[in-house]
Amino acid sequence: MEQIIIKNLSKSYGTLTVLKNVDLTLDRYKTYCLMSPSGTGKTTLFRILMGLEKADEGDIIWNVGSGAGTETDTDASRFLRISAVFQEDRLCPSFSPLENVMMVQKKHTSEISGISRDEILTAMCRLLPEECLNRPVSTLSGGMKRRTAILRALLTRSDLLLMDEPFSALDPISRTQLQDLIKQLHNEYKMTT
Repeated sequence: MEQIIIKNLSKSYGTLTVLKNVDLTLDRYKTYCLMSPSGTGKTTLFRILMGLEKADEGDIIWNVGSGAGTETDTDASRFLRISAVFQEDRLCPSFSPLENVMMVQKKHTSEISGISRDEILTAMCRLLPEECLNRPVSTLSGGMKRRTAILRALLTRSDLLLMDEPFSALDPISRTQLQDLIKQLHNEYKMTT
């Protein structure tokens, strides 16, 4: 079975312990929601999974994607395609929503790997007005920027999708639409979220 197994993972910043002996087993093609109070290490755990931070102790055993192995201090992205929604949007403000999504699509030879441009446009129109897809992101509302950041991560083929507080700054209708889109794409493209 394809899984990510986290064993005894710990991380401290000086005297502040953020993660202590975390054990998790995540099955591929399933969706998980990690909930805990603010400041308890959720973002740190995601950063460790993405290879942006190193754990002080513990192991992550990767048995998903195009490779497998035990990674404790190197970047798993060398064999695993990870897509992420960060707490901040991290968009290119002078680029349009469509350009922000298209820029992260990997190119192999002459084809775009993953989802076609038409599929991207169709999915984007489910969450954003069509008239805003080609104007600079800097002209959009906070909620539209957040939806663009989420669409960029969702519409990039990946073995693992990490979303850090994805629904912040979204109204209830947008949250429901986004949850429906996540479920649809999860089923269509067999993502681990």
